[in-house]
Amino acid sequence: MTKLALITGASRGLGAALAEALAPTHHIIAVARTVGALEALDDRIKALGGSATLAPMDITEAPAMATLCRGIHDRWGKLDLWCHAAIHAAPLSPASSIDAKDWERSVAVNATATAILIPYFAPLLGSEGQAVFFDDPRAGQKFFGAYGASKAAQMGLARSWAAETVRTGPRVTIAAPQPMPTATRARFFPGEKRDALSPPMDEAARIVAAL
Repeated sequence: MTKLALITGASRGLGAALAEALAPTHHIIAVARTVGALEALDDRIKALGGSATLAPMDITEAPAMATLCRGIHDRWGKLDLWCHAAIHAAPLSPASSIDAKDWERSVAVNATATAILIPYFAPLLGSEGQAVFFDDPRAGQKFFGAYGASKAAQMGLARSWAAETVRTGPRVTIAAPQPMPTATRARFFPGEKRDALSPPMDEAARIVAAL
């Protein structure tokens, strides 16, 4: 039976790289908001001899995610792997000047959506599946208030789920990618020398090998 890998945040960066790295061994279910980027990813996956189902959705829309889960259940009955690479990178700002909309979007994408998706995807993963989250410990660093706090909330949820499922499954893994030349990092560190950073495909290959 074909293995299934769901990638949330699959349109670019580490998420897209993971989709390509997993394509030789998994059918990829690629979730992201950007249709054009998903279609480009689909072309690359096909060039690798793989296959994908594109799901152009916003993970903060709970009804859409529920529909996706029902579709996965009805078509395949399960998931083997969920990689949660979706993230909102709010602009850097002093804590005293955080924009309310940036805060709301950060919490919605990074924290609330994770709290919704874990209960949705857990039954599909069952006892044998695996979920992977990606740490980026910025909480408490200056100017990272919105991103750092909401990302810390996400990781807190993931670590609690990991502790709760040690004996029952699914296996929950926290990966720590090396700094990569992604759009998210460029937003945080404009002007940084990108040739010193680890390519997303290299990090994806390392993470997949560790799974």
